[in-house]
Amino acid sequence: MLREWLLALALVSLASFGANADDAQIARGGYLVGIAGCNDCHTPGYFFGKPDMARYLGGSDVGFEIPGLGVFVGRNLTPDKETGLGDWSDDQIVAALQTGVRPDGRMLAPIMPWHAFASLTADDVNAVVAFLRSLPPVEHAVPGPFGPGETVSTFTFRILPPGETAADAP
Repeated sequence: MLREWLLALALVSLASFGANADDAQIARGGYLVGIAGCNDCHTPGYFFGKPDMARYLGGSDVGFEIPGLGVFVGRNLTPDKETGLGDWSDDQIVAALQTGVRPDGRMLAPIMPWHAFASLTADDVNAVVAFLRSLPPVEHAVPGPFGPGETVSTFTFRILPPGETAADAP
């Protein structure tokens, strides 16, 4: 009886250690997402001074225009299967974060600082993935991307080349 009790206690201890390790990994991912500023480009309302934390990382409502390339809106990073990363594998999220390549082969928008994330350790990038997976899914289809000259359906920040003013820009 004592032996079975000790075995049960050991199994419960191991199970709670695993849960704590997952919690620690998610917390580390949340910390990294926070200091990386992911909220800025991926949470609606952020650029208007009123981030909608009920839709945290659920996709922006403001795009970035890059002359000659188009307008790009921060995508939905929640695990929503229809509008977010829910159908992406962990490896696909890691590849996007560290190489800038989406599962469909397209490059991420140039504004996305994947070059900075390329040097994350495996533990850190996996912690970011674990954190993103832990978020509540937010159903929010982000518009775009919009090619040069296409009609844009969202507020847009313009990125202008050196020497150009907003008044002179097309």
